[in-house]
Amino acid sequence: MIQRKLFKRGGLSVLAAALFTFSLHAQQHSPSAKDSLSAKDLAQKVDRRYNLLRSLKATFTESYEGLGIKRTESGTLLLLKPGRMRWDYSQPTGKLFLLDGRYAWFYSKGDPQVQRIPAKQLDDLRSPLRFLLGHTVLEKEMNSLVLHTAPNGQLTLTGQPKGQEKRIARLTLTASADGTISAIEIEEVDGAMTLFTFTAQQPDAPIPSEIFHFIPPIGVPVVDALPPI
Repeated sequence: MIQRKLFKRGGLSVLAAALFTFSLHAQQHSPSAKDSLSAKDLAQKVDRRYNLLRSLKATFTESYEGLGIKRTESGTLLLLKPGRMRWDYSQPTGKLFLLDGRYAWFYSKGDPQVQRIPAKQLDDLRSPLRFLLGHTVLEKEMNSLVLHTAPNGQLTLTGQPKGQEKRIARLTLTASADGTISAIEIEEVDGAMTLFTFTAQQPDAPIPSEIFHFIPPIGVPVVDALPPI
């Protein structure tokens, strides 16, 4: 939110007043990242950047607030095309979400069972990131894209993910002008908010495909989770 400050002109010399006026005029007319980009332009930059990647490694923080709950978790995200994704949580330790291209697996250390669900039936807040794993066109993935400026020279793209209207009211991507995503904010229809932030990104990092093969802990049964209603 841009805040305007009021300045008193009393006591300013003619030269100082002139310099202030010139500076204000320059700020009002200097081009910003938003001035040179449209929502379509930024969406296409994001598409091009991630469609060309073969893999990505990043540190993530996941913050959730809603339904009387507030929590923050963190860890390492690994993406490998085609269709593979791994979220290794360091906080809480031992929590794992893995997408192997066919199934999504959910497990936290100490749980009595491993949950598994076909990738096509997945309705998880981490699933919107799947558009980073294949050939995507953001304008076809989201309705009513709107561009806004954000702090530190960043931009945001806000829209409604197609096919998730019953759960997600709004999804906002924060990205630099070259299309690098630094955050994803998701507002659910019940008002709950989830924010993923990404740092230490390593495009095309060497990631072995074997790391996306989930092996259940010995003695822990695998249960097929119910698809979303």
